[in-house]
Amino acid sequence: MKKIDERDTMFARMSYDFNGKEYNDYYFRNPDKKIIDDEFRNMPDFGSKETTTYDEVFTPLGNSNFKFLADIKHLVNGKCSEEKVNVSPEKITKAIKKLGKYFGAVEIGITKMEDYHYYSYRGRNGHYGEKIKEYHKHKYGIVFAVEMEKNLINRAPNVEEAITVTQGYVKAAIIGMQLSYYIRELGYPARNHMDGNYLIIAPRVAEDAGLGEVGRNGLLTNKKYGSRIRLGVVTTDLQLLEDEKKLFGLKEFCDLCKKCSKNCLGRAISDKSLKDKEFNFSQENCFKVWKKLGTDCGVCISSCPFSQNVPNELLKNEILTKEDMDKILEWDKKTNGRRMYLKEKDNLII
Repeated sequence: MKKIDERDTMFARMSYDFNGKEYNDYYFRNPDKKIIDDEFRNMPDFGSKETTTYDEVFTPLGNSNFKFLADIKHLVNGKCSEEKVNVSPEKITKAIKKLGKYFGAVEIGITKMEDYHYYSYRGRNGHYGEKIKEYHKHKYGIVFAVEMEKNLINRAPNVEEAITVTQGYVKAAIIGMQLSYYIRELGYPARNHMDGNYLIIAPRVAEDAGLGEVGRNGLLTNKKYGSRIRLGVVTTDLQLLEDEKKLFGLKEFCDLCKKCSKNCLGRAISDKSLKDKEFNFSQENCFKVWKKLGTDCGVCISSCPFSQNVPNELLKNEILTKEDMDKILEWDKKTNGRRMYLKEKDNLII
């Protein structure tokens, strides 16, 4: 699997100050991205009054969540206790999974870390161009998912959707902090990978740990929660038991469904068939919509049938059959139409 350079991600690119050292180096190497990125820089900032989704009461909540995350992101790593606790992989694996659920995760799994799980180079937070080296890497990845509230996701692309998304990042960051601090207290190195301070590509780790599959929209899609989850990852050298990768037929389903592609406001999601590979996705087309809205979009999340709580009787087979998929699509069309959207926003949040 091809490695990803964090410098090429939209949030890294948007962090480069105009005509600064990072800016000049990046666009010297990637001149094809300069025009579109400068266009984005000239558009209103997320959460500004000039954007279409601005709400004077609730828009600041998303900004405040990200400021909180920025204030704690330097805490992802730390010193281990000098006294190492000897514990069996079976016992500590069970404990960590139970603690993760207790802290608020709805799904949690473990996998051995592979080279393709990591970025090739860092691109943010003063680490521009820093190569991810062996001393950055750990043997195991603990990956967990937190649920985003369905009714708020179904307000996409309005500000209520952004509230549950940013809250998801906060919850994942805090769970990751609790687990990583705990493991270091046991005497083993552990790093929390959270918003603004990742070394890893979370969906790749989550797919290998059995939490779901990466779907047409480029997001990790879980059989129970769909794309309506945020991911957190803690890497560690504490010996753990791995979970198996669990493919349930999502890529085949995505070939039949294509709802996220049909509903995508920026035409960022391909409708072509790529069963055995990653689906094509234009982060530039996606980001342009975000900038116009003033917040992340979320329409692809709400469009996914699995995000709308597919009835359990339609999910009984571990790997979905063609008949299962047809029934899910029939149920989704009848229940959700083109996509589920809640027009009334009153009483969705306190």
